[in-house]
Amino acid sequence: MSGTAHKGDDEADDRVFKALAAPVRRRMLDALKESPRTTGELCSLFPDLDRTTVLQHLRVLEQAELVTGRKVGRERHLSLAPLPIKRIHDRWIGDYARAAVDLLDRLDRG
Repeated sequence: MSGTAHKGDDEADDRVFKALAAPVRRRMLDALKESPRTTGELCSLFPDLDRTTVLQHLRVLEQAELVTGRKVGRERHLSLAPLPIKRIHDRWIGDYARAAVDLLDRLDRG
């Protein structure tokens, strides 16, 4: 593993994993990955959910720092903030993938 984790890092990672746990929030991130959107545009992409529910999901994404918002007049423009996902990748996925590749390499060499 790369370095030691600090309590603040663990709490931030917990918020990201919690945010990513819900399929609707992953779909929201996918929509924002395509392009920034206003809150209204994001709500319209989820016609099966009422606005309050979409905003609750959005709040979880913002608390995990996966989404940023800025006011432009009366609208709120939302954008994907990819750094928390990169942090998860670097800390968890990258190291585990390297370990798996190393293990397969050792098994091949038998």
